[in-house]
Amino acid sequence: MGAALPQLTVGVLALQGAFSNHLSILATLGVEGRAVRLPVDLEGVDGLVLPGGESTTMSMLLDSSGLREPIAELLERGLPVLGTCAGLILLSRRVRDGRADQRGFGVLDVETTRNAYGRQNESFESTVDLRAQGSIPGIFIRAPRIVEVGPGVEVLGTLHGEPVLVRDGVAIGCAFHPELSGDATVHRLLIDQIGRSLTTVADASQED
Repeated sequence: MGAALPQLTVGVLALQGAFSNHLSILATLGVEGRAVRLPVDLEGVDGLVLPGGESTTMSMLLDSSGLREPIAELLERGLPVLGTCAGLILLSRRVRDGRADQRGFGVLDVETTRNAYGRQNESFESTVDLRAQGSIPGIFIRAPRIVEVGPGVEVLGTLHGEPVLVRDGVAIGCAFHPELSGDATVHRLLIDQIGRSLTTVADASQED
């Protein structure tokens, strides 16, 4: 039997976007959310959320805040992460229509297209079908489209048959804004992933 999990702390990148909504949903799940604005804010986090915003601006803010390299190192070491909307773009391995100087983290083996679901005035709400069970509301605001998924990527949710919620190892990408609907399903996916990761580490340490 695995060891009991400690109180979880999930960092939420707070440079731009609706990060406060993510923090509110984490609180409803009994998880300590922490706004991440500086490298020191990453100390001791069990997982990370990269929220929506403007992906090019967020990329520049990651550099000016000094957060890019520390986040990249944590993701390389296997920190569970959820990227929503612009956060999905930052996690994607390939981005169409991105700026030449725009850099992401490349931990999701998907190709995305920026703003492919329309401009701000074309925002919409629809039903996302979950592969596991049922459906959840999806709010799409200047949302990216996942146009290609790698062989190891699991499609967790679709819109009209197209992937909008995916998982690649410990990284979860979401084309819509789950934090705005009040539905905590997507955030629970992250929490469950953190739990599995911590249990694996705890079990391995007991075997040593």
